[in-house]
Amino acid sequence: MTLRFYDTASAEVRDFVPLVPGKVSLYYCGATVQGMPHVGHIRSAIAFDQLTRWLEYRGFRVTVVRNVTDIDDKILAKSEASFHPDFEQEPGAVPEEEWWALAYRYEQEFLKAYDTLGVSRPTYEPRATGHIPEMHALIQQLIDRGHAYPALDGSGDVYFDVRSWNKYGALTRQKIDDMQGATDADPRGKKDPRDFALWKGYKEGEPTTASWVSPWGTGRPGWHLECSAMVTKYLGTEFDIHGGGLDLRFPHHENEMAQSQAAGHGFANFWMHNGMVTYQGEKMSKSVGNTVSPAEMLEIAPPRVVRYYLGQAQYRSVLDYQPTSLQEAAAAVERIDGFISRALRSTMTQDGAAGLFSYGTVPEAFAAAMDDDLNVPQALAVLHDTVRAGNSALTDGDLAATRQALAGVTDMLRVLGISEAAQPPVDDQATSALGTLIEAQLAARAEARSKKDWAASDAIRDTLAAAGVLVEDNADGATWSLQRG
Repeated sequence: MTLRFYDTASAEVRDFVPLVPGKVSLYYCGATVQGMPHVGHIRSAIAFDQLTRWLEYRGFRVTVVRNVTDIDDKILAKSEASFHPDFEQEPGAVPEEEWWALAYRYEQEFLKAYDTLGVSRPTYEPRATGHIPEMHALIQQLIDRGHAYPALDGSGDVYFDVRSWNKYGALTRQKIDDMQGATDADPRGKKDPRDFALWKGYKEGEPTTASWVSPWGTGRPGWHLECSAMVTKYLGTEFDIHGGGLDLRFPHHENEMAQSQAAGHGFANFWMHNGMVTYQGEKMSKSVGNTVSPAEMLEIAPPRVVRYYLGQAQYRSVLDYQPTSLQEAAAAVERIDGFISRALRSTMTQDGAAGLFSYGTVPEAFAAAMDDDLNVPQALAVLHDTVRAGNSALTDGDLAATRQALAGVTDMLRVLGISEAAQPPVDDQATSALGTLIEAQLAARAEARSKKDWAASDAIRDTLAAAGVLVEDNADGATWSLQRG
């Protein structure tokens, strides 16, 4: 077994060897909770959930930290807008909402979306506002080392001196002189326009609840500083993997890496970034009107289908949304579920199917694909090949091969997180009753077919289809499965 992942910093696929044998430390950027989750947020969470699940399957103990940015310029601006007389109510918006209430409300929306789509809860999910002392300590380290300075205009801002760190730009392979100025603070107090804010001094009119006392004056943390302070507190000054969306490489991750390494920290051993989601080949944009949200997807398709769609591409590639994308994902999930339903009925014993649901039976080709930089498309190809083999085994009456395929499919779905997405609760009594009724309908259909009463046969099939029951005819008669969501 050789795990290999693409490292953004070195721009190559490297063998993955954890810093501590048997353990993996993973930090990935969570939400800035200033609005409803968009599809990019959820795709990123699913990608790193797949990574976590695979590392756990391979026997590692994984510590996952995913932050919540609950203090930010955008959060304050959204809150301030809610107090204006011409405030336009957007879905879920609350008039005259304090910034901390707004942040908490949207944080719950993110958690709801993660849970619905089967994203495992992290080991810990720290909030930026709970780590102000750690941020002060990191700023002081940088000042002491000559890599940061209080603003020259006495505003209370503190900036990172990018020219003091000769590796600045290494993550994205840029030269300082080719970069535009940082836009996270007024540049008047900076030595260089590219210097970025570590601490932002309080400004008249801002809510006093959004500021904290510091050695440099009352204010609040800069965005980039927050992640460096939080990851260091929980995973140490050097850890295995730092992840996030491709759009975070610059300036966020570039600045994180620079300030942390300038403070003397080894920081991340691997940088992993997931690709963007586009709409029919174009970048999603609210102004253009070509966006689709997770909530909108969930109105079209059930959670397992949405999870399948958002997780089906290799994590580094672009995932393009088309009007038919969720229909295609639904068809794929239905094929998988159809096999599972038929296989369970064929293999069920007095002990039930409990023995089929433990890790350890994924096919070698699936494991090889996942080891190779999480090649999920290839892994899904193995999954569907196993489904086809299982269906053939069912047709041939090969119980042993059916059991083997069922066990493999079950474990592959668990590794990919597809079986963890929200499903309607199962009522065993109702399920048994439904099965009895469907079997009676199939018996009536079989009798109609034996009499060549094709109209009656088709009517029964159409009635079952309208109720969400898929009927398939084969050499041994008809089988059925629910078109599950």
